[in-house]
This record gives sequence, C-alpha cells and structure tokens, in this order.
Amino acid sequence: MDPRTLKVFVQVSDTLNFSRVAEVSHMSVSAVSRTINRLEQQVGVPLLQRSRRAIHLTPAGREFSVFARDSLVRWEELKRSLNAADHLRGELSLFCSVTASLHVLGPIIDAFQSRYREVDLMLHTGDQADGIARVMSRVDDIAVSAKPNDLPRAMEFLDLMKSPLVLCIPKRDGPVRSQVLANGVDWSSLPFILPERGVSREAIDQWFSGLAIQPSVYAQVSGHEAIVAMVSLGLGVGIVPKLVQLGTGLAEGVDVVPAPIHLPELVIGLCTLRPRLKDPLLRSFWSVASETYHSP
Repeated sequence: MDPRTLKVFVQVSDTLNFSRVAEVSHMSVSAVSRTINRLEQQVGVPLLQRSRRAIHLTPAGREFSVFARDSLVRWEELKRSLNAADHLRGELSLFCSVTASLHVLGPIIDAFQSRYREVDLMLHTGDQADGIARVMSRVDDIAVSAKPNDLPRAMEFLDLMKSPLVLCIPKRDGPVRSQVLANGVDWSSLPFILPERGVSREAIDQWFSGLAIQPSVYAQVSGHEAIVAMVSLGLGVGIVPKLVQLGTGLAEGVDVVPAPIHLPELVIGLCTLRPRLKDPLLRSFWSVASETYHSP
C-alpha cells in the first residue's frame, strides 16, 4: 500500500464523504471508491460501512486510520531525513486565501526561498475557513488560518498577527448606505453579507448576540474577499477582517464605519499537525515564519 492510498483513506476517515475527498484530491468519486476497495482487499477486512445515506468507519477502519496516519508521518520524516539540514529538498503544500498569500505568506516565502532554493512550495488558495480541515486531512502541510477558540489537540498554531473585524458599507450612494448612515439605524433590518462558516463567523455571531439582535442575512458566502466585492456593489453590509478589507484591491469601493459595539479581533497565523514539526523541511519553514514576524 503506497502513501497516496493511505492519504486518500485518511481523508475519507476524516470527512466520511467521497465527493469532498475527490474534490480536494483531484480525483473522481469512482476513483476514490476504487482506491478504498483495493485497500480493503489488501487488508482483508472492511474498513468502511457504506449505506445510501452515510459512510462510517468500522472498528477495523478506526484502528487502520491510526496506522495510516502514523505511517504517513514516518514516511515524510524518512524522506526529509535523507537530506542534510543545510541541503533541504522536497515539497511543501501551503493553503491560504488570496489575500493571505500576498500579505501574510509573501514575506515568509521570500525569506524561505532565499535560504532553501531546492524546496518547491505548492500554494493552494481558497476560503481560509477550510484551512484547518485541509491540514487535519493532510491535503496540505501548512495553512494560514484565523485561530479558533478550540484548537484541535493534534494541531500546532503559530501566531503571526492580529486583525480586527471591521464593518463595511458601500461607498456608492444607494439604499444600503443611506440606511446605515441614517439617525437611529435599525441594525436588525440591515442586509448583512456574512461568511458562511469559520472562526470569523463564530465571532460575528457572538457580536450579534451582544447587540441582542437577530440579523437580516442577505447572503452567506465562501471567503471574505467575496464579501468585500458584494458590499462594493451596494448589495449589503459586510463584516470582514481589516487585513482583507485593505488587501483585496476593492478597498476603494467600501467605507469602514464605527460599529455600535466593539468588534473582536482575529489572531492570524499558521497551523500544522504537531507531529509534522519533526519533519526538517516543515520545521524549517515554521522557523523562518517565526523569525520573519517575531524578530526584533
């Protein structure tokens, strides 16, 4: 059984969803299913219990999941250990939002590549809310993410910066802007555009609770950049990290207005699986990131 097969099984055991694994692994659903079937034939026992509605790990599947994770960690460690620390070679998979690729990872990548020229950095972009799940499922080695209140036990997080949430309204004249700027604005009646999930959505929901209102949600979207774009079109009011509001290239289309009560700030940083920090390549990237942001 090769590492790729083990990686597919780990992703399936984490998500219990063939379609989601197929998407992140750039495979067809049938290819994922065939991979699991071949693995079950090699092991000699069913690893998954399938029904029309759901997938569950069998007791053997849960035990094999532990083995697969440990094997993948050891495989990565072996590959890295074959290279001297000063001559690192290999590949790291990084995940972040488009904004974070420029304003968070950019300085780290510049410093890392100047020191380790034979390491390939594979950058994948998407909704930062997916970062932790992608790392946990071993789709990526490292992700840029907002720090959750409850960090998974197997996860290591490196704080890099803080970014407050800000309240954005359209710069263009229109009903949304007029409604926000009117005296005695009714916050529960505003058309809010919100992230559909993630750390920022949890913080925003708590903020609404502090206001003691049930917001009128115009749209729930994937990615903070999409929120800024929709606000700039005059479609509603958005709440996004200031880092995104300033860094999307759409800052000229929105205005930041004072919130009725204090909006929280997010801690932005890198996350990875703690055992992976034994890997010289990943550990070197982690060290460069810490030096880049924390050196005096």
